[in-house]
Amino acid sequence: MRWTDIQDIAIELTEQYPDRDPLTVNFVDLRSWVLALEGFDDAADRCGEKILEAIQAAWIEELD
Repeated sequence: MRWTDIQDIAIELTEQYPDRDPLTVNFVDLRSWVLALEGFDDAADRCGEKILEAIQAAWIEELD
């Protein structure tokens, strides 16, 4: 997975953190959690706020 695989990341986060509300997760934690996902293989510095916002939005949508 790479930073651009937003939907896949959202699915993985939903599975890894089923009791977490994505609206309460700060971007520092979100970035760390994505980097720690199994199968994630992209450079940490390739991520910015817009990508994290997109991941958060996809994660919220995944829960609905």
